[in-house]
Amino acid sequence: MTELNPVNVPLHTLSTGLWVIAGLACLQLVPLVALAQDAPSARISMPQSSPEQVPVSSSQGLTLQDAVQKAVAIYPTVRIALERVLAARAGVGLTRTQNLPQAIMLWQTNRSTYNNIPGLLTPQGVVPSLSGPVLADTSGTSVWGSAGGLFMNWEPTRFGYRKAEVAAAQAGSDAAVDRLALTKLDVANAAASAYLTVAAVHEQIKSAEADLSRRQAFANTIHVLVNNQLRPGADASQADAEVAASRTGLIQAQTLEKVSLAALAELLGMPSRQIVLVAEPLLTAPSNPDLPTFAATTHPSALEQSHLWRQAQAQERIWSKAYLPRFSLVGSVSGRGSGVKPDGTLLEGTNGLGPDRENWAVGIQTTFAPFDFFSIREEKKIAASNQRAQQLKYQNTILTLNTQVEQARAQLDGAMQIARNTPVQLAAARMGESQARARYQAGLANIAEATQALALLQQAEAQDVLARIGVWQTLLGVSAAQGDLTPFLNQLPGAH
Repeated sequence: MTELNPVNVPLHTLSTGLWVIAGLACLQLVPLVALAQDAPSARISMPQSSPEQVPVSSSQGLTLQDAVQKAVAIYPTVRIALERVLAARAGVGLTRTQNLPQAIMLWQTNRSTYNNIPGLLTPQGVVPSLSGPVLADTSGTSVWGSAGGLFMNWEPTRFGYRKAEVAAAQAGSDAAVDRLALTKLDVANAAASAYLTVAAVHEQIKSAEADLSRRQAFANTIHVLVNNQLRPGADASQADAEVAASRTGLIQAQTLEKVSLAALAELLGMPSRQIVLVAEPLLTAPSNPDLPTFAATTHPSALEQSHLWRQAQAQERIWSKAYLPRFSLVGSVSGRGSGVKPDGTLLEGTNGLGPDRENWAVGIQTTFAPFDFFSIREEKKIAASNQRAQQLKYQNTILTLNTQVEQARAQLDGAMQIARNTPVQLAAARMGESQARARYQAGLANIAEATQALALLQQAEAQDVLARIGVWQTLLGVSAAQGDLTPFLNQLPGAH
């Protein structure tokens, strides 16, 4: 440690020196002021929404767009991610405050004895230190004493260390913003998927109800034929079994709808009984969906890994600057008072309650820890390995995203082909069921042929509905894989 010792300069000169140190340090406040100016806009860009901000009227029905908007606005994980963004941004501001000088002020008044003694006393916090000459005799008399002062310490530069710390904090803040966007994407995707699931199950219930109605009517016809001894009694029993099986299928579909509604209600933060879907527009599948060009580097997951990689690089730079010496500008103003003179003469009254001896000092202080080289060297190795690992993780994320998009596009292509084929299947099934029922009534076919035709019709109706909604589901999958649901939402009926 090296210090510049003070010389005999008037007290006001010290004040001037301290103001110079403080003035230079104020130059470091510019980034903090800019950060403070940006903070309100950051909060406005991602407001904390409440359920009341996304009204959904059960009388008008809940559209898919409403469901997505409401889920993103109120779901707890989104709010958690938002708070972490705000915390990360505050962390950047906290890191910048390291550029500011440190100032410590002290004042004390005491009443004590003044018996000093020569010898060494190691640093500790129990026995208070004394100053002044060593007197020949000890005394139990106490006197007033006082002390006060201001100490300032400022490191004008760390040779890039603090800059690397700010860069690491900023990268962490950017990664938190990306995590928020990714959380919103996940919640929006979950809400849209749950909505489509409920819509599909609801249409399945309609199909099951139609199947039950057809089988009941067919069973009634068989019972008439059996009662007139035109068909064996076994046909009536088989028809009743088919009706019961169809009713079981309807109950299962109704149960599944309640379960699916509960899952959707959890995302929306509202009771399932209040949810009324507007799903009819989804029964028309898009014939030629518009798919934007995909760039994996713009996906929120890729952006998050990119910023985490940048943070790891900054951490590596931090350790590369950690071994450099540290320079500080220091200054102090202090004063002391005592109720006893150096020769042991006691001063009466209030002498010692206030300082009567002042001092000032300014200087430059250098600190360096040479044996930290070994620990810092290992820390640099750790940081370098973490940086390379994060780089590989980023590259793997890009590869995974491209694969997911390719798979989602293939699923969309297959879903569209199925949606074009199911109407043909449904028309043929309806014709086959009508013909099989007529053949049975005319005595040209047995009951197995008729029930098989009914089963094929019910299957064709269910697959046709699932195929149309399936196009929307796979289109949602493509948009989610690309990291943006806006193209999907814009293609929904009534979106414009």
